[in-house]
Amino acid sequence: MLLTVSAIWSKAWPIILAILFFGVIIISHELGHFSVARIFKVKINEFAIGMGPAFFKKKGKETQYALRLFPIGGFVSMEGEDEDSGDERAFCNKPVWQRFLIVLAGATVNIILGMVLLGILICQQDLVGTTQIHSFKEGSQLEADGLQSKDIIKKINGRRVFSDSDLTYLMMTDEDGKMDFVVERDGEKIEIPNVRFTTVEENGETKLVYDMVICGVDKNVLTVTSAAAKQTVSVARMVWMSLGDLITGKYGLKDLSGPIGTVGFIADTAQQSAETTNYSALINIMAFISINIGVFNLLPVPALDGGRLFFMFIEMVFRKPVPAKYENWVHAVGMVLLLMFMAVVSFSDIFKFIKG
Repeated sequence: MLLTVSAIWSKAWPIILAILFFGVIIISHELGHFSVARIFKVKINEFAIGMGPAFFKKKGKETQYALRLFPIGGFVSMEGEDEDSGDERAFCNKPVWQRFLIVLAGATVNIILGMVLLGILICQQDLVGTTQIHSFKEGSQLEADGLQSKDIIKKINGRRVFSDSDLTYLMMTDEDGKMDFVVERDGEKIEIPNVRFTTVEENGETKLVYDMVICGVDKNVLTVTSAAAKQTVSVARMVWMSLGDLITGKYGLKDLSGPIGTVGFIADTAQQSAETTNYSALINIMAFISINIGVFNLLPVPALDGGRLFFMFIEMVFRKPVPAKYENWVHAVGMVLLLMFMAVVSFSDIFKFIKG
């Protein structure tokens, strides 16, 4: 019996941890909305974590706090958020710039959380990575094609390089094996076209050989904060680029993961981290997901925060809000389409799980 319980727990705890990770990200997002709404004295009717029927409720002075059955999101229900209200503290009766900041706060906190987690990872390194080349490995193709020690890499294939993580990502996503570099050398910007990189075949996959060493700088508050901010920008841009690749057909449904697939991936990483007692990969995934959710929520898509911000932007420009009933219809249709998309991706996750 003890062996059975132990075996069940060994399988269950990584999944529980993954769900808790999502819970932290969701709570941070909703706390962003909640906190800024409080600052502007908006009446908040409910603060909920999860969706569906509530299994725990606690009434505060005026706000009901709830935990709901399905851990796939959360919400802050504000008076006058989706309908007109005569209450002077209602969301709809606040100036548009205050409403804009309240809606923006959720995604902003997610991105800040991701940046903090990246900062924690950077603090674990001996040095803080830069985009300057220190040296090359013997026989380096990058050096043979024109890169030199002390070059500061500014662009790869026309895309700006913000952090050392950009170097790996932009090289890995190159399609023809030839890259155009822009570097700063002795204070001048120099273009180096058709730079090639070495690849090797491992287990039927073509892998990039990273045959250069970048410079590092000492850790302090300034260098760690700067590096964390730059890596956050890099991850945010990576999300945008991935969305573009999805739209253009470079990636398909099989390359997407929804909540089920993501929880499974986090659980696998948690298991591996426990075996090696190194949790850097787990923290890195959480940072990526938090930034990903923040950026995704800012897309101008109905039902997302970005869709609401879009309507507020129209109100700022034309000094007149879009009639609430029309905006609500748009968000309702967007929510239905979003839920359908999530359902399709979730079924794909289940199919891959069964097949795998």
